[in-house]
Amino acid sequence: MKNIGFLSFGHWTPSPQSGTRSARDVLLQSIDLAVAAEELGADGAYFRVHHFARQLSSPFPLLAAVGAKTSRIEIGTGVIDMRYENPFYMAEDAGSADLISGGRLQLGISRGSPEQVIDGWRHFGFAPAEGQSEADMARHHADVFLDLLEGRGFAQPHPRPMFPNPPGLLRLEPYSEGLRERIWWGAATTATAVWAAQRGMNLQSSTLVFDESGRPFHEQQAEQIRAYRAAWAEAGHTRTPRVSVSRSIFALTDDRDRMYFGGQGQDRDQFGRIDSARAVFGRSYAAEPDTLIEELRGDTAIAEADTLLLTVPNQLGVEYNAHVIESILKDVAPALGWR
Repeated sequence: MKNIGFLSFGHWTPSPQSGTRSARDVLLQSIDLAVAAEELGADGAYFRVHHFARQLSSPFPLLAAVGAKTSRIEIGTGVIDMRYENPFYMAEDAGSADLISGGRLQLGISRGSPEQVIDGWRHFGFAPAEGQSEADMARHHADVFLDLLEGRGFAQPHPRPMFPNPPGLLRLEPYSEGLRERIWWGAATTATAVWAAQRGMNLQSSTLVFDESGRPFHEQQAEQIRAYRAAWAEAGHTRTPRVSVSRSIFALTDDRDRMYFGGQGQDRDQFGRIDSARAVFGRSYAAEPDTLIEELRGDTAIAEADTLLLTVPNQLGVEYNAHVIESILKDVAPALGWR
C-alpha cells in the first residue's frame, strides 16, 4: 500500500445532532479536514459528488479552495457523475483547479449511481442519443472529456478575434499538462474496469461491486483489479496505472471511538440490489488496532491496490475525523506496508 487518503460524502443536515448543519458548514469543514489530513501525513483528500442531495455536489470550487490551502496532498473526487457533465466546461474547470493546486488533482469520474430524482441529468440539459442508454451517454461524455485533456487544438480561430491568437486551431484554456494521466474511472463491474484500462484511465473501486460470481466482496474486487491490469498491459500503455479501493475502517482507540463505532463493524458482506442488478457491499471494519491489522491483511483487494481511501463520518466534525485518520495512519497503516 503506497497511499492512504480520506473520502468524504459531504453529508449535511439541519439536525442539532449534526456537526454539518448547512452546505456552507460542509464545504468549509471539507477544506479544514484536507488541511488537517495533510498535516497528519495523509496522501489524499477525496470528495464524493451527488446531485439533488444534501451532500457535496459541484466539486471544482471546493477542489480549487483545497488546492489553494494545501501544498502536498492529492485532491480528488470519487466520483463525478458524467451523465450530468458538459465535458467542455468541465475541462476548463478541471484545468483551473489543477493549476491552482500545482498539478495535484486526481479526478474520479463514472457513469453515476442511483439518484435522488428521476432522470436528474435531464434537468441539466442532457439526454441519451437515439438508441443509447444513460450509461452510454456518460461514457461518451467521458471520452470527449479525455480527448479535450490531450490539449490538441480543434476550434477554428475567428478571422477577427477580440484578442490575438496563437497559430493553428485553438484548444480550451487553461490547459494543465499531465492532468489526462490523473483521471480515474469508478468501475463496479469487470467489463467497465477493462473499458477504463483500454482508455488509459486509473481505476477506482468503491465499497460495492455488482455481484458477478457470488464470491466474497474483496475477492470479486481483487479479480476486477487483476482484469484491469491485464487489459492495461494488453492495451500497450507505457505508464504504470493506479488503483484505489475505499473502505470504512475505524480503529477503536478511545471512548469516543467505542461510543460511535464499537460493535458496528460488519464481519460479513451484504448482498442487495441496485438498479435491478444484484450487488455485493463490502464489510466495514471497527476494532482495536491489532485486530484491524489482522483483518485488513486478509482483504485481497486492499493488497492489490496502491491507494486506500478511508470513508469518513464527516458529520462528526473536523477534529474527530482528523483523529479517525490519525489513528489509522499511526496505529494500523505501518503494519500494512504504508511508508
